[in-house]
Amino acid sequence: MTTVTLQIPKSLTITDDQFLQIIAANKDLRLELSSQGELIVMSPTGGETGGRNQELAGQIWFWNREKGLGKAFDSSTGFKLPNGATRSPDVSWITIERWNALTPEQRKKFLPLCPDFVIELVSETDDVEDTQAKMREYINNGLRLGWLINPKTKQVEIYRQNQEVEVLQSPTHLSGEDVLSGFILDMQPIF
Repeated sequence: MTTVTLQIPKSLTITDDQFLQIIAANKDLRLELSSQGELIVMSPTGGETGGRNQELAGQIWFWNREKGLGKAFDSSTGFKLPNGATRSPDVSWITIERWNALTPEQRKKFLPLCPDFVIELVSETDDVEDTQAKMREYINNGLRLGWLINPKTKQVEIYRQNQEVEVLQSPTHLSGEDVLSGFILDMQPIF
């Protein structure tokens, strides 16, 4: 997805409510806000990427529905990270304990936390280095497990707290490890 970054002067701090108004006024755009106050405009994905995103979200949703260990979210969900950025991962998940700790009002807005788990899928027009930087941002804000999936190279980067990034070439399955207990992602529909 092609991204455009708009610089917002430091004197113009965008509040969460103002950011929601910007999103509401631009429903056809997917927007994020960086911790440096940059408004990031991302274009829609193509059909192949959209199908892969749906497959990934569906597998997580189905597992979560059976296990009931947390809440799964699609790419339209905003997370207000501890560093001030508002990000929308392609697929995300938090434990049920963290969900239950949120107030009803917090649940209606950008969730004020970093997900426990995210998937970012590299589309045809994504800049891989920008997506890797986003994954590092998630880790620095408390992410426990993250997968950066690049269908073009059939490569998966696995991000974990206090560990080097693990790179897998053409894996057939990925384990949710101790974060998504019992979850195994089938990579065949992705690659």
